[in-house]
Amino acid sequence: MKQIGIYTNKLFSEYPEELFLLIQLLSSNNKIIYINDNIYNNLMSKKEIFPFKENIIPYKNLNKIKNNIDLLISIGGDGTFLEGIHYIYENQIPVLGINSGRLGFLANINITETEKAIKKILQGKYEIETRTMIELSGEHIFDNDNIALNEFTIHKLDTSSMISIELHINKQHVNTYLADGLIVSTPTGSTAYSLSAGGPIVHPSSKSLIITPIAVHNLNVRPLIIPDNFIVSLKVTGRSEHCMISLDYRSKAVPINSYFTITKYKKCLHLLNIHPFNYFSTLKNKLLWGADKRN
Repeated sequence: MKQIGIYTNKLFSEYPEELFLLIQLLSSNNKIIYINDNIYNNLMSKKEIFPFKENIIPYKNLNKIKNNIDLLISIGGDGTFLEGIHYIYENQIPVLGINSGRLGFLANINITETEKAIKKILQGKYEIETRTMIELSGEHIFDNDNIALNEFTIHKLDTSSMISIELHINKQHVNTYLADGLIVSTPTGSTAYSLSAGGPIVHPSSKSLIITPIAVHNLNVRPLIIPDNFIVSLKVTGRSEHCMISLDYRSKAVPINSYFTITKYKKCLHLLNIHPFNYFSTLKNKLLWGADKRN
């Protein structure tokens, strides 16, 4: 990995030392580094304090340099990670998430462990894991990018009455939900919105999709796990004129009576994990399992 891009939407002043350290490590090992032009300008102003080699290239739009990089490092929370991957998932560039946010299932390297993580990458002590993504099609979808790593959600727009969501799987009617909304999640997204709505935790290597209703009116309804090669179709109706849809970090209002189809995307996201990596250890750490001595 010779050329490395750094993506962040956070204010530079929130983590200057860790970011400087990251750039110094990469620069001293003769890596070509692409960074946001705002961060680049800050680096130039502090060069006497944090010296580095002249192998850093500023960019205004990550999309324009995606063909040049071998690795993307996202610095922020999971939201930043999700934003960053939408520039590079088509190129299947590996992504490393460094967490300066709160929970961080995707950005699972704590920012205080930046030096240790980068040294392991330089030593080749990492693995590339593939993660399933989904594709949205139908009416009133997003203009350019309709791919998600975590989930697609239909939600009522305001405090009005519930919406009705008709679910078909492989063209067969399964259920009609009277609820605040419905989530169609990948295994990666099972620890995101779906989890907070009562959905199950699913291992990322599971070849499945999770369908989780939000505040459903019928207590007999439960989350549903299906194979990821199945086709999920949804129709939303209700008393309001609009509802809300979201696809990872993007959202928009759409007319009631819209149709949507969710399928497995043809490509996977490539996620870089540092050795040793164990998904269950991540769960324990992030969800504080075992923190209660009775467990």
